[in-house]
Amino acid sequence: MELKDFTEYLVKAIAKEPDMVKVSQFGGEDDSTILEIIVHEDDKGIVVGRNGRMVNSIRTLVQAKAYILGMGKVKINIDSF
Repeated sequence: MELKDFTEYLVKAIAKEPDMVKVSQFGGEDDSTILEIIVHEDDKGIVVGRNGRMVNSIRTLVQAKAYILGMGKVKINIDSF
C-alpha cells in the first residue's frame, strides 16, 4: 500500500463523511514528501482532535509507513472545504 493510500485509509476511518476525504501527495524540498488532506468542514475537528492528538497520531503512523517504504520526512497539511 502506498503512502497516499495508507493516509487516506486512516483518515476515512475516523471521518463522518469518508466520501469527502481527498489526499494529494507532492514532492517537497530535501527529499521530503508533502501530503495534503482535504476533509469536509465538519470533519476537520475530528481529524485534528483535542489538542491535536489525533493528527499527531496520524503523523506518527504515516511517518512510520514512510520509513518502511524508504522515504524521507513527511509533512501533513489538513484543510477543509
